[in-house]
Amino acid sequence: MAAGRLILKSMLDQLAVGRVFHALADGTRRALVERLSRGPASVTELAQPHAISLAAIVQHLQVLEQSGLVRSEKVGRVRTCRVEPAGLSVAERWIAERRSLWERRLDRLGEFLSEGDSAPRRPGAPRRRSRP
Repeated sequence: MAAGRLILKSMLDQLAVGRVFHALADGTRRALVERLSRGPASVTELAQPHAISLAAIVQHLQVLEQSGLVRSEKVGRVRTCRVEPAGLSVAERWIAERRSLWERRLDRLGEFLSEGDSAPRRPGAPRRRSRP
């Protein structure tokens, strides 16, 4: 049963990562996140620098909220948005895992290559040319 939970957790994590990268794939949404990283803003304020409708900005914000990157609250007639740092940690964790994997692989490759320089040559094997 524990293996089933682990598989389900892995699948849910992959869905979350997919939603974050999908949300960040669009330039307008990246610009919105960039603006919100400086502090909360109303939807109207977020829409000002963009040459698209307020409805389109709202749709972009919905994608960002569904991905967990942004959250909003409505007070009266004003909807205020802010960055949700935990949403960014999903992508950060995924990238860190890949970086760690590749660093380990490259370390092993480096060890293998350095061992090859000091290993005795097999009889009949061609000589390695040294690099200038």
